[in-house]
Amino acid sequence: MSEKWILDPAGHEVAVRNKTFWGLVTVRGVFQTVHAEGVLAEDGTGEGTVTVDAGSLNTRLGKRDDHLRSADFFDVEHHPTFQFVVDRIGPVTTDSAEVEVRGTLKVRQTVRPMTFLAHADRHGDNVTLTATIPYVRADFGMTWNQLGMMAGKGEIRVKLRFTREG
Repeated sequence: MSEKWILDPAGHEVAVRNKTFWGLVTVRGVFQTVHAEGVLAEDGTGEGTVTVDAGSLNTRLGKRDDHLRSADFFDVEHHPTFQFVVDRIGPVTTDSAEVEVRGTLKVRQTVRPMTFLAHADRHGDNVTLTATIPYVRADFGMTWNQLGMMAGKGEIRVKLRFTREG
């Protein structure tokens, strides 16, 4: 028997960090609109989908946010969301809170497989997953880099709290 889990709207944060100005400054932003759901089997394995509204990115600087929404980066006019499809999530060992997450990340019509470790913290009918996931912008068609001032690598920090449905 499997159970359906849905994202707690008040219990998530999907944030991005990228070095800029030749590594002197770290730009941070938070995606404010995220939807997710998944299914967990009795053995602790599962699958699911996380969909992020790319236009909801907030770096607290309007001009920069507009540029990040443009065709130079997320191109929200043509690709309003990006999505991570979890093919399998499961415990690393039976006595560990670490889980291995395998799936595909789709940004701007580019789909890349990803595998990473996350920490799972379960309390009753809630489970919170946290992870830091490295990425390379160019892998997803985001190559704009005036004067070489932006690092090609960044990271996505994820905190997703799920509640058992029903």
